[in-house]
Amino acid sequence: MSTPTPTEGRTAPEPIKAVPVRHPGRWIAAAVLLVLAAMFVHMLVTNDKFNWPFLLENMFSPPVLYGVWTTLKLTVLAMAVGITLGIVAAVMRLSGNPILSGLAWLYTWFFRAVPRLVLCVLFGNMGILYQNLELGLPFDDYWMPALGLDGDARFYSVPMNEVLTPFMAALLALALSQGAYMAEIVRAGLLSVDKGQTEAAQALGMGRGLILRRITLPQALRVIVPPTGNEVTAMLKDTSLVSAIPLTTELFFQLRAIGNRTFDLFPMLVAACLWYLAITSVLMVGQYFLERSFTRGDRTAQAEVTMMQSKAGH
Repeated sequence: MSTPTPTEGRTAPEPIKAVPVRHPGRWIAAAVLLVLAAMFVHMLVTNDKFNWPFLLENMFSPPVLYGVWTTLKLTVLAMAVGITLGIVAAVMRLSGNPILSGLAWLYTWFFRAVPRLVLCVLFGNMGILYQNLELGLPFDDYWMPALGLDGDARFYSVPMNEVLTPFMAALLALALSQGAYMAEIVRAGLLSVDKGQTEAAQALGMGRGLILRRITLPQALRVIVPPTGNEVTAMLKDTSLVSAIPLTTELFFQLRAIGNRTFDLFPMLVAACLWYLAITSVLMVGQYFLERSFTRGDRTAQAEVTMMQSKAGH
């Protein structure tokens, strides 16, 4: 005689009828946004102040295209110099020498505190402070007469306006400011690397410079690269500030000059927005793939750890 199982005589449970949660607020918000978007598109098409034929005619004119080239060149050079200065300043901040650390802190404090527009105007008028760029021995007015010598100890002199051109003034203003921000980004990346790896490298007899190039900096790049991509985008937009120097070959200056000359400024301002939007979009795509390549190692390592844990569970 068999013993009945506990499940005998029971009916199968009915399937659960899940009622989806309704979100009327989302649909109302979506409808409102669609109406606003339609109104915006209607304004773009029907408002004569945009003057689209005039905008398209001048947006790709040779002076504007040369302004795009100047903007891109200024962005690349300012970021290259800024990243180099940032690495040097970050290493100085982490140095055990109080003088080097203090000078690096003073540099980052000043150039992070002063707005870039003010720096552009300052470097654009640096010729007021120095009429000529001179190289020679200092205090020659005192020691040369004492030695019975005539003349001066300057062996090279060039007018400042020939050295500090508008492009060079813009480059210095943007690069020095960017170096201060990059110093903090690089310093955060270096501090994110485990100190044990540095100590192990020192135990193997590696020098500080070699440890920085081969051990610390490559690992810190995973922390440094994402905010650096954002800084490149910000630098591209901040190149419009150099029109205050003025750098006449810059994109925004050229577009604004066309608008002032034709007494139709607003379409040229819209053209500036479109140019910056297009270039920034290309940079954001490059930043996405660059960050993806740097985080690929993290995903691979995490997959290996997960696989090992699953094998250990079996």
